[in-house]
Amino acid sequence: MSDFLLELLSEEIPARMQEKASADLARLFEAELAKSGLKAEAIESFVTPRRLALIAKGLPAATEAVSEELKGPRADAPSQALAGFLGKTGLTREQLVERTDAKGNTVLFAVIERPGRPTPQVLAEAIPAIVRAFPWPKSMRWSAASLSTESPRWVRPLQGIVALFGDEVVPFEIAGVASGATTVGHRFHHPDVVTIGSAADYACKLRACHVIVDAQERRRIVREGAEAAAAAEELTLVPDEGLVAENAGLTEWPVPLLGHFDPDFLTVPREVIQLTMRTNQKYFACTDGAGALAPAFVCTANIAASDGGKAIVEGNGKVLAARLSDARFFWEQDLKVKLEDRLEKLKDIVFHEKLGTVADKVERVAKLARWLVEEGIVPTAVAPAKAGAHLPTGSIGSSAQEMDPRLRGDDEEKKALADMAEQAARLAKADLVTGMVGEFPELQGVMGGYYARAEGLPDAVADAIRDHYKPVGQGDEVPTAPVTVAVSLADKLDTIGSFFSVELYPTGSRDPFALRRSMLGVIGLILKSGLRLDFIEMSTVLGLDIGASAWLFEFIDERLKVQQREAGVRHDLISAVFEMRDDGDIVRILSRVKALQAFVETGEGSNLLAGYRRAANILRAEAKKGTEPQPFTGFSYAPDAAEAKLAETLDTQLPIAEAAIETEDFAGAMTALSVIRPAIDRFFDDVTVNADDDIKRTTRLALLEKLRAAMHKVADFSRIEG
Repeated sequence: MSDFLLELLSEEIPARMQEKASADLARLFEAELAKSGLKAEAIESFVTPRRLALIAKGLPAATEAVSEELKGPRADAPSQALAGFLGKTGLTREQLVERTDAKGNTVLFAVIERPGRPTPQVLAEAIPAIVRAFPWPKSMRWSAASLSTESPRWVRPLQGIVALFGDEVVPFEIAGVASGATTVGHRFHHPDVVTIGSAADYACKLRACHVIVDAQERRRIVREGAEAAAAAEELTLVPDEGLVAENAGLTEWPVPLLGHFDPDFLTVPREVIQLTMRTNQKYFACTDGAGALAPAFVCTANIAASDGGKAIVEGNGKVLAARLSDARFFWEQDLKVKLEDRLEKLKDIVFHEKLGTVADKVERVAKLARWLVEEGIVPTAVAPAKAGAHLPTGSIGSSAQEMDPRLRGDDEEKKALADMAEQAARLAKADLVTGMVGEFPELQGVMGGYYARAEGLPDAVADAIRDHYKPVGQGDEVPTAPVTVAVSLADKLDTIGSFFSVELYPTGSRDPFALRRSMLGVIGLILKSGLRLDFIEMSTVLGLDIGASAWLFEFIDERLKVQQREAGVRHDLISAVFEMRDDGDIVRILSRVKALQAFVETGEGSNLLAGYRRAANILRAEAKKGTEPQPFTGFSYAPDAAEAKLAETLDTQLPIAEAAIETEDFAGAMTALSVIRPAIDRFFDDVTVNADDDIKRTTRLALLEKLRAAMHKVADFSRIEG
């Protein structure tokens, strides 16, 4: 058994492609070997900016000989069929074997003996095949071979190949590049040729030449080195794993270094400075002891400089200063124009060809935000939010009393809130036409909030502009300030309603307009503040026809079901409530789910469910016979004690349950229904429902239907399993 080393040396591989490329190399290599019956004990892959490599451990010296059988035509088949089979196998008629099948027919078989092959021979064929099939997002041809479309492609020009099986070179050639045992070290520290003896000394030899081939190790060096550099000056590194990975993908010998910039640049919004450093320069930001942004950065050099990195830091500082000067220019220029004065330009931005411009959307959102406040859906105050509250990953809801604060405020408060919500909605998209957002689209909303505050607009308006895109995904912070909630909710509802109105629905894995994300945001806003928004009414407000409304209700159900399942709620309980489809209030729906889950997990609930099932089964069997239950109007005969008791208990408890449902006390409704259980048990023990007497049978079926209908006002119990 021997180890195989492969290294494909090239010009720089983009950092964003490296991780997937490393995984693809191992996957394709394993698949190619499997075609010849080879399998490594383990495959370890490596990637640096200049090389893609793997080590396959424990490969045998040769593949095993195999015998393969191919079934052919019957012995008496036409000559054309026989000729085709012989051409496929390369055998003669005399070399075929005759066998009798289960039907007594004589069938021809080809038995092909495939001898074992030396593993280096298999590898020499496999590697070029892997290179030709490699799924780079972007690739290129190079040199004279690029004149032919048959020439191999690679992410950047291929410069060298190391292919060693044990300590022997596996000979092959790709686009004029021959395999061998030599590579190169670090571009500056050791640009000379490095001879590799075997897979065992690959990583250590390159490390001696200032190349760390393990990407995870480089990430650790970047992360810990950057943290240490910041801590040396009593600063804290702003965590950014994406930036850690990118710096590790740009360096073969990473050396984090701390630098400084002019504190005067701190007059520019923090997000702008951080994004400038991250996007343009790949620098880490730092904060001081108070958590404020510090005039410092950490860059990652690809060299251990003799001066400790002083010149590198100075050079990077000059480049950063130029970038920050540009950012400050955009900031200062943007401040000269009010957000309101920018609204006209929104008419030039197409939101969607079927839905008009961004200005059209702004008009719709402003009206909807005002309506949400005036209708009391967004109250003038909301329930206090817990510190650090984020979009729930699967809350099962709570009772209406817990979730609906009903803090509507007086007319004056409501008008003030409505005015601010409309103003914030009209200005929320204005920063799309600012210079800063043009340079950094990621800052839309954030910059609008800064500009609004600089203009002296109310904090509530500025905050709403800043946060109206939130929440944007699982774990994102959910706004609770009333103005922000109104604008954010209106913006997302308009997006969903607008696309649904022109029949642009998300289907399967396709969701080009991120409508699922918008709906998740809507659900988060509603649940966080306990908003009583009825989607049956909302579909009318959004102007949806019957077809689009049906899509909307299905869409809401889908998103809520996903959320509840992630929270561990049983799928059958979700269906028992959701399939009723008589309620568009998410808070009320989830209150039912919570109450139902709590109820069925008790002994009383389990017993009542058993009684319900027995009643439902009898009614279902009668329905198959064409017998429809009649309304229960009392007894026209002297009832048995058990059926009289059930009727009496239903008359007593059903009004209590219905009153509890009316006040959205679903737990109370369940409790009221559970009192019926002993009467149901006794009824089934003592009473024959399908009596010979038609009047008795009809009356008793009506009594069971009264029970079923009452329970269905809470949930469809027929969907509950177990």
